[in-house]
Amino acid sequence: MCGIAGFTTHRHAPENPESALSKMTDALTHRGPDAEGAYADPAVRLGHRRLSILDLSGGAQPMSSADGRWHLVFNGEIYNYIELRRDLEARGAIFRTQSDTEVLLQAWAEDGADCLSRLNGMFAFAIWDSREKRLTLARDPLGIKPLYYANHRGELLFASELRSLLRFPDFRPGLDPASVNKYLALGYIPAPSTAYAGVRKLEPGQLLSWSPAGRRTEYFYDLPIEDNPVGAGTFDESAQTTRELLREAVRYQLRSDVEVGILLSGGIDSSAVAALAAPLAKKKLHSFSIGFQEASYNELPFAEMVARKVGTEHHHQTLTPKDVSQALPAIYRGLDEPLGDASLVPTWFLSRLAAGKVKTVLGGDGGDELFAGYPSFQAHLLVERLSFLPVGVRVAINHLIQRLPVSHNYKSLPFLMAQFLKGLGLPAEIRFLLWMGACGNSERHDLLSPDARSQLHRHNAFEDVTRLAYRSGLSGGLERIFYLCTKLYLQECVLMKVDRASMAHSLEVRVPFLDPDLVTHAFSLRSDYKMRGRQTKLILREALKQDLPAEILHRKKAGFAMPVASWLQQDLQGWAQDLTESSLIASTGILDPAAVQKMTQEHLTRQADHRRSLWSVLAFLAWWREAKQ
Repeated sequence: MCGIAGFTTHRHAPENPESALSKMTDALTHRGPDAEGAYADPAVRLGHRRLSILDLSGGAQPMSSADGRWHLVFNGEIYNYIELRRDLEARGAIFRTQSDTEVLLQAWAEDGADCLSRLNGMFAFAIWDSREKRLTLARDPLGIKPLYYANHRGELLFASELRSLLRFPDFRPGLDPASVNKYLALGYIPAPSTAYAGVRKLEPGQLLSWSPAGRRTEYFYDLPIEDNPVGAGTFDESAQTTRELLREAVRYQLRSDVEVGILLSGGIDSSAVAALAAPLAKKKLHSFSIGFQEASYNELPFAEMVARKVGTEHHHQTLTPKDVSQALPAIYRGLDEPLGDASLVPTWFLSRLAAGKVKTVLGGDGGDELFAGYPSFQAHLLVERLSFLPVGVRVAINHLIQRLPVSHNYKSLPFLMAQFLKGLGLPAEIRFLLWMGACGNSERHDLLSPDARSQLHRHNAFEDVTRLAYRSGLSGGLERIFYLCTKLYLQECVLMKVDRASMAHSLEVRVPFLDPDLVTHAFSLRSDYKMRGRQTKLILREALKQDLPAEILHRKKAGFAMPVASWLQQDLQGWAQDLTESSLIASTGILDPAAVQKMTQEHLTRQADHRRSLWSVLAFLAWWREAKQ
């Protein structure tokens, strides 16, 4: 895992290109503390920070081809690099190192963009063609690794993180109100948008080519999903295939020249990875968990049960409000883009715990999206019926919910019912993502300043939902919900959270559930193989019944959450009040100070439970306080 950055200099170059590149890569030191490198050409600068995982002595970057034509900076891992290398050697390629970086370089030199379909891994890279004077950027199909870019004075800037781009001389983009509007709705900003006007995220499975002739983007991958899939086997056969593919993905992702650990929550996904990895590992694995004193949030007993069952050396930490209060400034100082998901916080602590023992870990992310693990999938089926209720009945139910006593327990009934009602009457895709998101439409309207409301009155905060629904080609139903949950919530929220939290501690997180063959298989399954009635992840539970204890297989989904609602009234209250100071809110030019302060006070005084929307607003302000400095 690494950090990359660079820029073209076809027409305009900074006064000191070497210094400019150095400042950009210095901002990525946490992503690659082991080494740094640079490549200079009259028309381009490429920079790299390295976290050594494979071929510790070789694999230095930027890496150049033997003929001097191609020059590569690469962030990520290619898990099937051994097989790809054999194929390339059979075609006459000669290798100088044992690294996956050189395999990617040689594959591109041989086949260009066609090689991308054969890569099994996570990656974001830039490759310079010194003959054609063309810079190409690429991001892996599932968007596991980030890549940002901008057009500045006719030149292309790129970097693994926004903070690196902002180090480029005289590059000072402002907040993008439309992106903030999307953030308030979803709790994250979907690609290609970012928080800054004129700065873009390369989309998952996308290529960008830049030359004096102009810029061109194209997709080389999209999720392999279709309406009403029928699969290729019976339920039992499909369950067996699921286990085999997940085991093979784990085997590939255990390839490393450093020790590998497991992020173990005690849920079925991370437990599955641990159970399949332990027998395949060369030595006893370390596993890591985070817990809470509040029983309804604490999964430590389940994680410890799995650790004992599969035989890992287990490490855990129990978080307190004081721990979190002390760490919040550092957490949001390291977050270069706003994210409203409160599980960023325990993920940050979990990454710090793991980084004390290992440099790379396997995680369970992706299982919920591929195998229908979220309760929102069940809610979608239920609300298809309730949406036909008359508006008056829905309003009456809403009034009833507002009269229920405020509870800050995990998944309290009033909170869940209020979330549920947010989406009634809306298109299915928007309804689903609102449930998974931050602020309801009326909340979002109230939070915007009068100027922002005027500026955004024609803006559709859900335009990415509409765009992707159309791109999917799906007619609707659960398959389109699965597609959008993966394209938006998984790729733009979950994976971004994991990348930033882990990279803050120079820790690489690998995600076996996002192996390309497993993804293809999962999307080929009939929806009733995944969920039926109140049962979720049916086929995954069946696939792992010989590997995991029954207590793990049949427990309800908990989610990696922390007690936001109650902690904001305890040790985090001072943090919240500092962030809602009028001048900070007003400096955004987008949020209304009075509305934010009203929401905060209603929550702190238990007049209402604004846990999700309030945390998203506070997270944005915490990010903004650091970003504007």
